[in-house]
Amino acid sequence: MARPSASAASKPGQGRENRPGGRKRRISGQVVTEFTIQLATLSAAGIPIVRALTILERQTRPGPFKLVLGELVEDVAGGTPLSEAMGKHERSFDQLYCSMVRAGEVGGVLDTVLQRLAIFREKAAEVRAIVVGALVYPVVVVAVALIVVSVVIAWVIPKFREIFQSFGTELPAITQLLLDLSRIATERWYLVFGLPVLLLFLHYLGMRKPTAYRFRVHGLLLRIPVLGDVLTKSLIASFSRTFGTLIEAGVPHLDALAIVRDTSSSDVLTEAVEDIRVTVREGESIAAPMGEAAVFDDLVINMVDVGEETGELDSMLLRVADAYDVQVDRRIDTLFKVMEPLLLIVLAIFVGFIVVALFMPLMELMNTLQSQG
Repeated sequence: MARPSASAASKPGQGRENRPGGRKRRISGQVVTEFTIQLATLSAAGIPIVRALTILERQTRPGPFKLVLGELVEDVAGGTPLSEAMGKHERSFDQLYCSMVRAGEVGGVLDTVLQRLAIFREKAAEVRAIVVGALVYPVVVVAVALIVVSVVIAWVIPKFREIFQSFGTELPAITQLLLDLSRIATERWYLVFGLPVLLLFLHYLGMRKPTAYRFRVHGLLLRIPVLGDVLTKSLIASFSRTFGTLIEAGVPHLDALAIVRDTSSSDVLTEAVEDIRVTVREGESIAAPMGEAAVFDDLVINMVDVGEETGELDSMLLRVADAYDVQVDRRIDTLFKVMEPLLLIVLAIFVGFIVVALFMPLMELMNTLQSQG
């Protein structure tokens, strides 16, 4: 089949915000969530989808998302299904979003699906906000500590070195160690500061696409004490909420698993979901292959098993997601409450080491001068 040209308006991902010369700014998730809530409300009130989109497009401020809504109105008014029209704007509507809208269109329950989608996005945004909020303090402390240490090593310690050399006294081992470290850092700054930057850049390149390196990193993160448990429960909550919401919207199990696989943030979970999907395609239950994956614990597996037997898999998955979201919130809160004083203690120890190393020879020198006087 011939591939449409890049200039064709119907090509997925070639909405106006993606075209050459168009606006390429990323549209925030909150804007899309608010749009989803408003569209669900208008749709539930019986307003035709084209008119609802027109209303929302008119009240949206000028910007990238207004252009997206303008194209949606144009495409849907021309007979294109809403899900297909949204699929052209990948920056705004991801695969999960479009799949749920498509299921709502097929089942004639678009308003209900939009409401569930809005709830799903709000829940996901709440989790992200909690994690980001918890990370702010540690990141600020670490950044300030790095700046202070760099200033001390590059400017303060060399001044003390000149003072010590002028007196020509023998320095304690701890002071000599500090001076040597400072000398190496200043003379070979391109290695001390450049090497970490290079490693971070290579890490970034290795994490951009699915690779063996990224898979190993994701697996290693899940094995870190305390943090690994939090990450695992977060993955389980994300899997359960996404899979449960898709099933609740009427998406077939295999298609739902494929969407969960493609939208997962962890390669470990991606591989586990693909194994589950392959097994389910062969006629097995979902719970059985979940038991073979290292990601899912016994509680989740049993809940899924019961959900399959009772025909309430979607509600069971959503209950698991709610329960694990609560656990993740609590553990994140506890983890960072412990991390904050630990960071301060480590910083205090390092600063104390520098102070003792620099002032110990000065105190000895003062004592010597007093005894001679």
